[in-house]
Amino acid sequence: QVQLVESGGGLVQAGGSLRLSCAASGRTFSSYAMGWFRQAPGKEREFVARLSWTGSNRFYADSVQGRFTISRDVVKNTMYLQMNSLKPEDTAVYYCAAGVREYGLGSGRYVADYWGQGTQVTVSS
Repeated sequence: QVQLVESGGGLVQAGGSLRLSCAASGRTFSSYAMGWFRQAPGKEREFVARLSWTGSNRFYADSVQGRFTISRDVVKNTMYLQMNSLKPEDTAVYYCAAGVREYGLGSGRYVADYWGQGTQVTVSS
């Protein structure tokens, strides 16, 4: 069983930074690709970033490329999302996920097997 617990959300002004953390239990990093998703009010949940189970490959949504960085600490069994140059449109509930994969090669749709409870990020203009 995989359990994921996010933290680090909050309120920040546009242009600011936040770092989200995801504490994972179980053999997550050695078995699963990990990632982050987000859901803004009235919108569908969308993919943000993915980190391969080896930790060597990172992939980002176009909307966050160059501003967000996904990383992990294997010893602490924790994954991170460093978010810089935040914009009001980044406001959403952010979810940590395990078993992240593209649903159909080239589809641009991402799914996951396990989810955290989410953490709110609000960016004020």
